[in-house]
Order: sequence, then structure tokens, then C-alpha cells
Amino acid sequence: MPGADAGLGPNVKPWHGIISAEDEQVYRAAGFGRPSGLGRRPALLIIDVQYRTVGTVSRPLAQAMEEFSTSCGEAGWDAVAHIAPMLEVFRARKWPVLYPHVALKRASDGGRLAEKVPSIMDIPTHAYAFVEAVAPQDEDILIPKKHPSAFFGTPLVSHLVELGVDTLIVTGCTTSGCVRASVVDAFSYNFKVVVPQECVYDRSQVAHAMNLFDMSQKYADVVRLPDLIASLSS
Repeated sequence: MPGADAGLGPNVKPWHGIISAEDEQVYRAAGFGRPSGLGRRPALLIIDVQYRTVGTVSRPLAQAMEEFSTSCGEAGWDAVAHIAPMLEVFRARKWPVLYPHVALKRASDGGRLAEKVPSIMDIPTHAYAFVEAVAPQDEDILIPKKHPSAFFGTPLVSHLVELGVDTLIVTGCTTSGCVRASVVDAFSYNFKVVVPQECVYDRSQVAHAMNLFDMSQKYADVVRLPDLIASLSS
């Protein structure tokens, strides 16, 4: 499932079987994909983990979309189960946790997105609530947004500067949409970026895998969650 990468072996990436070995070799030969590592002050971004992206309960994708057209179904709930231990690490160390999230849409907010995906304007209000298992606490920072990137038109950079952050751990959805847009902008602002592969999700396995591959080659370290937790714990 798109985002359900927990069963992969330590040397198997989510894009294996989708990205050819020849393409991977081309990127290696060009010098892409080198690790950036972690800095001294990480922050956790939990992007758009709202009921509108997972549904009120875990269901196969087609059934989940009958409830909310923007739902990613079981893949979203699989990712939530992996975001939770990542969040526990940050809570225990009192590291910053920020929640970029799509703000409730009004008719005047449509813009190009409403032209491209009209159904996104019909999501009910209660679907915008944060998923309880990884919901924000009082000390966390909420970043309402109107566009895919968590940086575009928001005070996110200002918060990160104030907090002295140099590394962003990016989780949430969708891998090919708001996660990718936020990762590219974070990279452009010269933050180190890490994407735990089990903690992001999408409605398409191909889009999920291809975007993880591309981010890993150009903009971020795409890593297994156990490896990341071990690195942060050290």
C-alpha cells in the first residue's frame, strides 16, 4: 500500500521494482543521493494528518474515498501508527513539533486548486480535525496553510529560526503533494531534511515510490524509521 513500507527489509527501498536498476545507476553515476545527515537541532513536521486524509477508521482505499474523497485509506493509518513513536521521541526530548495543516476551505479559498480538484471544496468541517493518535498538544505549533508547501504564505520559517532548528523530520501526506512541496522548500532554505519512509503516505503506490526516490536523490535523506530513531536517540 502507498505508505505501508514497514515490511521492507533494511536494504530494500519503497521504489525497488518501480524505479529500474538502470535509472538508479544513472543517478549514482551523476553523484546524486548522498546523505546529508542530521544537524544539532531537529524539529518534527506532521503535515496534514487529519481525518480527511485517512478517514474516520481504517478502510481500503475505495471504501475510504466514499467517506472523504481526499482519504488515502489504510496507507494513512499505517503511517499514523509509525508517526506515533516518532512523535514520542520528540515529546520525550522536548524537541519542537509543528503541524502544517490544510485550513478549512471556504468558497473564496478555491483558486487554482478548486479548478484542478473541485471535490476538495466539499470536505465536511469535522474531517479537518487532527487524527487523535498524533494530535497536537498545547506546546506544539500549528501552521494553517492554503497551498501544498508548509512554507508558502505561512510563518513556518520564522518559527524555525526562533527555535534554532537546522534539521526537519518530515512526516504526513501526501508523499507526492504537500510532503514533497514542503521538502523541496525546506531544502531550498538550507535545512537538512529527513523523511522516514514509513511515516509518509499517498493514495498511489507509484506516486509514493517515485517521489520518495526523487526526494532521496535530490532533496532529503529517505530512511527507515528504526534507523532514524536510533540516530536521534544517540
